Amino acid sequence: MKRNAATRVSVRLATAGASLLAGLALAVSPVWAGDRALLEVIGYSSDSHYFAFEEFGIQDGSGFAYSNIYVVDLTEDNWVVGTPVRKQADDEKTPLTAVRADAVEKAGDILATLGIEAPAQVLAMVGDGAPDQTGETLRFGLPRYSDGTVDGDYLLSLKTAEAQAMTPCNAWFGAQALGFTLSVEDKGAVREVHADETLPRSRGCPVSYRIHAVLAPWTDDPLPHAVALISVFAQGFEGPDRRFVAVPLAF
Repeated sequence: MKRNAATRVSVRLATAGASLLAGLALAVSPVWAGDRALLEVIGYSSDSHYFAFEEFGIQDGSGFAYSNIYVVDLTEDNWVVGTPVRKQADDEKTPLTAVRADAVEKAGDILATLGIEAPAQVLAMVGDGAPDQTGETLRFGLPRYSDGTVDGDYLLSLKTAEAQAMTPCNAWFGAQALGFTLSVEDKGAVREVHADETLPRSRGCPVSYRIHAVLAPWTDDPLPHAVALISVFAQGFEGPDRRFVAVPLAF
């Protein structure tokens, strides 16, 4: 039986969720404060116009599983209408795999309509367990398929500063929210690709940011559609919670 795009994505996410569930269960332990969402890259549309990813984990405080699916219009640098798709369990007994399957089923029509089934490649990444990595910079280039060498040497840099937020961060947490700027350096020329002004309510009250990865479509001309995934650590119930934002690099 031939599967449609939404079904293929659903199977892939459910399989990944099963292998990660045991590790995610540690997040509800009282030893840890906050929750650290994990990431599943869903992919690009066939024309590389749209990019989709999922963040998922176990919510701090409640211990409920959750999944959020984002679809980004890379030209407009906005979420596609109807996204993000958010699902959360109603109790601690509902497994993460079920919540993730529900989320991708809910997002299925959008993913199928936009044709989001093209794979993404990781150009560079700062792993969560990498020692002595601040996540403030990341070098990347384009891999050659024949010999494993890399074309180009770009430097992605992140800086933070206090920013206005739509959430009353001072009143709730006694601290100003942080925003970030992101720039790309190529052969000494620096280009700013993102600069926060007023933070959206969805961002909450961030206390720090880290560069997580640079991804691009698996095509002959990937760089114009490359995106940076940024970890956002915002005030949560038991400590900072990690979520993600995608920034088009617009080469």
